[in-house]
Amino acid sequence: MGLLVRNGHILNPASDTDEVLDLYIQEGRICKMAENLQPGPQDEVIDAQGCYVLPGLIDLHVHLRDPGLTHKEDVVTGSRAAAHGGYTTIVAMPNTKPVADCAEVIRYVHDKAEETGLVHVLQTGCITKGMAGQELSDLTGMIEAGIPAISEDGKSVMNSNLYREAMKIAAAANIPVLAHCEDINLVNGGVINQGDKSVELGVNGISNAVENIIVARDIMLAEETGATLHLCHCSTKESVMMVRDAKEKGIKVSGEVCPHHFTLTDADIVEGDANYKMNPPLRTAEDVEALKEGLRSGVMEVISTDHAPHTEEEKAKDLQQAPFGIVGMETAAALTYTELVLPGILTPMGMAEKMSYNPARILGIEKGDISVGHVADVTIFDPRPTYQIHGDDFMGKSKNMPFEGRRVTGRVVATILDGKIVYQDGRITK
Repeated sequence: MGLLVRNGHILNPASDTDEVLDLYIQEGRICKMAENLQPGPQDEVIDAQGCYVLPGLIDLHVHLRDPGLTHKEDVVTGSRAAAHGGYTTIVAMPNTKPVADCAEVIRYVHDKAEETGLVHVLQTGCITKGMAGQELSDLTGMIEAGIPAISEDGKSVMNSNLYREAMKIAAAANIPVLAHCEDINLVNGGVINQGDKSVELGVNGISNAVENIIVARDIMLAEETGATLHLCHCSTKESVMMVRDAKEKGIKVSGEVCPHHFTLTDADIVEGDANYKMNPPLRTAEDVEALKEGLRSGVMEVISTDHAPHTEEEKAKDLQQAPFGIVGMETAAALTYTELVLPGILTPMGMAEKMSYNPARILGIEKGDISVGHVADVTIFDPRPTYQIHGDDFMGKSKNMPFEGRRVTGRVVATILDGKIVYQDGRITK
């Protein structure tokens, strides 16, 4: 039995395919792509007329909170949220409890995700033991266990010599370093962007320099070691400039932007609502415009979510006490289409490139491509519906985000993993 996706507008950056065609899937792979394909008597059929058919979305930056913090999210609920959002592959950050700093934790996450069967989960390995920044983890053992990258996300490795050694190991193994850029010594109790809003609310601010200093350091270390560097959740105009300059020098560096950072500014923060608290923080309108221009020009190659679930009770605290972070996998496609595609900053093909093809290329995995012969990880996105975002519609455990009631256009209507429909029309099908 096969699966026929009919009448969809196929967007496949790998082959520059941008036309209405049928897609036939059998035994987990794309078998045919042509006009007027006919289903067999046992085949499933999806009518994708008016919809975009994309390679399955890939999120380079999520927090599944599993193991140890599963009251916020776990592999199962995070996989449900991912499938709902159109993601077929997600990369999980290592700041769990225990920290993902050994092969045992890596295998635990991978095995649980495989058993769940809704999305490919790739667990990163923490750079230092216990995320303490003092001693390298067993990077070689975790590489053998299948990590796609190393990261200390949640903080930066402040010991530059130790970090350089980790970069050398990553370069030798040909896996990227995913970098959270934050000079912890400069944060100084900051909770939102340093500017008029922090003054108005009477809280300490986080300046652009907190991010920029580590971005500059990491780029220099990547140049020295030959490591492939991917800068997580870039938020400042200076980060865009430094990525551009590094690329011009031939340094292997890429950068991601999160939907909240290209959609909101610090001026949007509502007093008393910690759903607007994330790290890095919402920046100024000038920073937002620079991020958008970076995405438009291709300097910034990836849109990721930094999906960071927290409980309602935690986010009900004031700005000082509440944790940083918002969820994002279930809103990213709609926000990207609404904020970037409709205004003409990205084309629909550009959306597919930054949410699937480029992430796959950076990871060096055989994803992000729905050419004939490739694995059938597919997202079907309808660009027509306009609606309001409501956390009650989410499939993850947590609802912490500042987009409640926001009007957006575009909705994921189906997610196909390895040729099987795992999400369709508002429900998980597996």
